[in-house]
Amino acid sequence: MQSLLLFLNEVAGGRKLLEAAREKAGDASYVVAVAPANRPAAGQIVDFESPEEAARSRVEVTLAVLDEFGIEAVGEVLDPAPELAIGDAIRAHRPSEVLISCLYETRFGFARRDLVEWAKSEFEPETTVTHIPVRIGDDSIRQDLTHTLVVGNQTLSDDGLRQRLLDLSSERPHRFTVVAPATEGVSPASVTRGLSSLMADLYREDIDVTGQPIATDPFSAIKNAIEHYRVDDVLISTLAGDDSKWLEDDLIGRVREYTDKPVSHLEAGRAPEQVAAAVAAGGSDSGAFDVEDASVSEGSDEE
Repeated sequence: MQSLLLFLNEVAGGRKLLEAAREKAGDASYVVAVAPANRPAAGQIVDFESPEEAARSRVEVTLAVLDEFGIEAVGEVLDPAPELAIGDAIRAHRPSEVLISCLYETRFGFARRDLVEWAKSEFEPETTVTHIPVRIGDDSIRQDLTHTLVVGNQTLSDDGLRQRLLDLSSERPHRFTVVAPATEGVSPASVTRGLSSLMADLYREDIDVTGQPIATDPFSAIKNAIEHYRVDDVLISTLAGDDSKWLEDDLIGRVREYTDKPVSHLEAGRAPEQVAAAVAAGGSDSGAFDVEDASVSEGSDEE
């Protein structure tokens, strides 16, 4: 058996890449996910200081999601030029097939050659080249699809957040973009695990979601997302009450002042009777409530 190569050019693949990898991994000797060290042109909210960090994040999140489905894989960050990176990866791993995750009409070089068509002409028939398209442009104009920006860190593994996203998707089609801003005291590995677990749960329900650790503070991350991508509404997930540094800093209030998009708030681990009381008092459902309703004092540095 030969290996299966996942090539992540600027984007991290998503549900369609996972479906293809699950279908083909059983016939492969091993699975490898690689990414050129380039900056995404669209579809991923990245503010890392170097392209290498951004590429490494794409690879690590992909590996963690694959692991959630029992697929062991290895990962590498390669040359920034996609044509050189894919060539190096194929020569090193000799895959029977390469799944190229990229936008439609992804081009490279001064001649602006189509990456997928070039790879087919260069490596087939020895290696099958399959394009796993990422339809960011198409999705952005769909009126039946709600784009919700989800912001969290330590709460990404909370059952309440998972259920809230499932409930939203049952009401109407959704695409979720999850950002996990850097938080003091929370390791990158912990963030990746929580993020991949949440994404895997949504993938199991055929819900589209992309996710990305973010190196900056939550308010800057939210501003960046709203300014550069389609965002219909924002859901901020925090720790409860006094444990939340984000509530102490009035993150929800600041975001509501910044944008006219609906902003909801979900507290991790909030007791059902508290939710019922908030709803009875005129608050929103599913644990969401106005920041003014929160009891805020000294909080932790973790969300």
